[in-house]
Amino acid sequence: MKALRLHGVRSALIVAPHPDDEAIGAFGLMRLLKRRGARVRVIIVTDGAGSHPGSRKWPRTRLVATRRRETRAVLRGIGIGANDVRFLALPDGGLTAGGGAVRRALARALAQTRGHDLLVMPARDDDHPDHRVVAAVAADCPAIRRLEYLVWPNRQTRARPATHAFPLGVGAAAKRGAILRYRSQFGMITDDPGGFTIARNELAAFAHPVERYREASR
Repeated sequence: MKALRLHGVRSALIVAPHPDDEAIGAFGLMRLLKRRGARVRVIIVTDGAGSHPGSRKWPRTRLVATRRRETRAVLRGIGIGANDVRFLALPDGGLTAGGGAVRRALARALAQTRGHDLLVMPARDDDHPDHRVVAAVAADCPAIRRLEYLVWPNRQTRARPATHAFPLGVGAAAKRGAILRYRSQFGMITDDPGGFTIARNELAAFAHPVERYREASR
């Protein structure tokens, strides 16, 4: 596995299927690029409302607003302002069912975000169907260089190995703290027994001190 080199990157686009995927997949990379003076733009594809559909205290509008605030706070902490964060609000958990309309909406949004020389996108073999839809559309987005990050290892097929490693060093603690700021995903919502909560072993994997990427070809 090669060391990840980011020399010459002046503008990067990070595509996240759900609010928090950008921190899980590319927090250290974004943090370093901002410190080097690069522009980093982030697209959050879905509204994040699918994590707790059975909560009465947290109806869709409240949950969506909360998850957006969490995202803005995490990104603001590393210097990415609101003008560089876009929420597409496509249906969480419904990208596959949305078919061509969803894909066209995402493709338009990606086409409108021009001028980047690095595209960071979910892995095309991620276990989550939303991630696979986003990856398939993002693969056609113009970019000089593409990197894939894996959030949910595929349970049906063996994951393709990462090609690049990015050790976070002292930044590992910052990444873990950023993920933990998504309190809505860590048990804050208590009235939906079937709702999603990040488990301890998942947090350990998400906050690993080495980010791993795959160089992606079109």
